[in-house]
Amino acid sequence: MLDLLDLPHRSAKPRQQGVTHVLDKGLSTAEVDGLIEVVGGVIDIVKLGWGTALATANLQAKLERYRAHDIPVVLGGTLTELAIAQDRLERLIDWIHQLGLQYFEISDGTITLERARKLELIERLSQDFTVLSEVGSKDDTGAITPPYRWVEQMREELQAGAWKVIAEGREAGTAGIFRPTGEVREGLIDEIVHDIDRGRIMFDAPQKHQQVWFVKRFGPEVNLGNIAAADVLSLETLRLGLRSDTMAPGERG
Repeated sequence: MLDLLDLPHRSAKPRQQGVTHVLDKGLSTAEVDGLIEVVGGVIDIVKLGWGTALATANLQAKLERYRAHDIPVVLGGTLTELAIAQDRLERLIDWIHQLGLQYFEISDGTITLERARKLELIERLSQDFTVLSEVGSKDDTGAITPPYRWVEQMREELQAGAWKVIAEGREAGTAGIFRPTGEVREGLIDEIVHDIDRGRIMFDAPQKHQQVWFVKRFGPEVNLGNIAAADVLSLETLRLGLRSDTMAPGERG
């Protein structure tokens, strides 16, 4: 029934733009089934947050559900950081291969990872996986990375082979590209997209007002990440202008 109204264009899966990256913080298989029933067609990637893949009792069953509906899964970047810190990265890579996953996230928001080492890992991993590399710190104390460093790091990581770079915002939306209050650092975003193709960026946007800001600023085909499972349908209606927040001004009552 989408042809009932004149709605914004949404590219079809598998998407390169307008990607919705969903955070699974511990869904049951029944919840996964319900999620897919309602919004499976608009979910592009699911991330099993942090190290939940090691702690959940339903990993294989969950992966089978997502695989059956052609929804790729990636493990959280925190797990990669922990593996690097414990010199267990090779074991993690082997395990991800065994799980049959095609995506790999690498980040350094918590650990200190030499720049050259991160770029070397992106280049290497991109030979076997679709790599998502995260830029920005998880620090929510208000420490600010200068915009030129964001641009420099994003450019380097894309050149190294990352499919998209994730602009860090944390699950709470209170760090990185956001102020501790959750407010978007608009000047930072403007400077980033002045030099980096926004289509190559996945903007973390867990809070509704952040999603509204990005959709209004960049349109329905903006790539948004760390979306809560319960918010996927809400986000899609924002993309399509089916909520007052993103409805065209002339269409409001």
